[in-house]
Amino acid sequence: MLWFEHLSYLTEQRVPLVVVTLLSVRGHAPREAGAKMLVTVEAVYGTIGGGNLEATAIGLARKMLEEGRRAPQVHTLRLTENAPAEHGVQCCGGEVQVLLEAVHPVRPTVALFGVGHVGWALAKVLSILPIELWLVDSRAAMLGEERLKPLQGAARLRVFQAPILDSVVQDLPAGAHLVIMTHDHAEDLFVLEAALRRGDLGFIGLIGSVVKWRNFQHKLLQQGLSQADLARVTCPIGLPLTQSKAPEAIAIATAAQLLPLLMGRGEAQGPSSAKVERSVVDG
Repeated sequence: MLWFEHLSYLTEQRVPLVVVTLLSVRGHAPREAGAKMLVTVEAVYGTIGGGNLEATAIGLARKMLEEGRRAPQVHTLRLTENAPAEHGVQCCGGEVQVLLEAVHPVRPTVALFGVGHVGWALAKVLSILPIELWLVDSRAAMLGEERLKPLQGAARLRVFQAPILDSVVQDLPAGAHLVIMTHDHAEDLFVLEAALRRGDLGFIGLIGSVVKWRNFQHKLLQQGLSQADLARVTCPIGLPLTQSKAPEAIAIATAAQLLPLLMGRGEAQGPSSAKVERSVVDG
């Protein structure tokens, strides 16, 4: 399997890794410039030439993963008989530069409970982002293949149709964001209570008016939830960009509200043009 096939598989499985590339070669070295290998905490895929060079690069890559470093690093390794060699002597006589690029393939998750007019419009906007997008509805018709066909984009779609939605709330990964906008206020309340009884979720948005939210607060307090719990809820949803109540307008305003959460620290990290850390390591 080629290195990019391994990269595709590992990122699909959300395995943090470092791409190690022989950036340049001066003199003699075991491999040519451009050779790559992938390093995870537990495995190595490919080779940049073996020996002390490769073992040193693997150690640097795993230290990078352990410390959570994201900036690319460039290390100069000397392949001479007199160079210190922790993992064995390599006397090729050359000098190489090794580029290390961390890849942290974590996609933020957004779950939309209710895929009616507003839910579908919001899904359409969010589907262009590199996120996990859960579409949840108790009505099978809302999740039909033809209806969801326009949502093909960068997002990974997961579709859940269930008469009772609390099990889907429980299955959400920690840190997931959710927006509640079902066709039934009783269902909204049921989903919201289930979400608030988890302490590890991100943004919790509820569509509706100030009056709806006031009524919900009263009922949730009766169910034993606290004011601190209720403070986690955003209602109504959407930045105040417009007074329009059109589904498309609400969807765009809500997507804008979510965007800093989705494209900030939670964004999938990969090779980039960020500041590069450099060092010289005798190999």
